[in-house]
Amino acid sequence: MLNEFKAFIAKGNVLDMAVGIIIGAAFTAIVGSLVSDIINPVIGMIIGGIDFSNYYFDLSMGEYASLEEAKKAGAPLIMYGLFINAIIKFLIVAFVVFILVKNVNRLKDKLVKAEAAAPAATPEDIQLLREIRDALKK
Repeated sequence: MLNEFKAFIAKGNVLDMAVGIIIGAAFTAIVGSLVSDIINPVIGMIIGGIDFSNYYFDLSMGEYASLEEAKKAGAPLIMYGLFINAIIKFLIVAFVVFILVKNVNRLKDKLVKAEAAAPAATPEDIQLLREIRDALKK
């Protein structure tokens, strides 16, 4: 059982997946900062200075000056502004991944076309065998 597990972990796909998860976690932090620090202020400016993260609905119908005050009071909240931020982050990540995949596919297509267009070089041993064959025919 332990040997099978070692073989499983040693496979390239598992290591590739682990690297992908680590890069993805780091990328998530970058996208979070991009959305919170750059995109949301621009969107807020365009729609009148609105900050989505402070939008909430208080289920207890209490009156609180801010989201922080409502949280401190322990009020049951539906924080739909944070949900809107999560949607914006998702759309940005999805768009970036789309662009990356599109560019990688374009590069792969160029490589496939270049390989197909390049004449296949005859291996040296095959050339040598052909020369020997031709010499024996004489």
